[in-house]
Amino acid sequence: MNLRRDVFQAIADPTRRAILLLVATQAMTAGAIASNFDTARPTVSKHLQILTECELLGQTQTGREIHYHINAKKMKEVADFIEPFRKMWDDRFNKLEAIMKNYKPKK
Repeated sequence: MNLRRDVFQAIADPTRRAILLLVATQAMTAGAIASNFDTARPTVSKHLQILTECELLGQTQTGREIHYHINAKKMKEVADFIEPFRKMWDDRFNKLEAIMKNYKPKK
């Protein structure tokens, strides 16, 4: 049975975010990824499975080795979804900063 996983639930986990950072610059095997964590390899494998099911990671098989790599297209979809919220908060903080610059405390 193939479950459809939610991208945002996947990236909510700090270990999965760390895995995404690791493979952002180069493809890595599961063993190489696992060596960066103090958890059991099956735990890291489960994280890799979730990230792959969400299409945040892709797999390339070379012989017997599977290399995990970032799926830039899916990451862009996530970034594009988040962008309006980031812009909204930037605007709000800029307005707050302008107000605070003009604020003079009463003596």
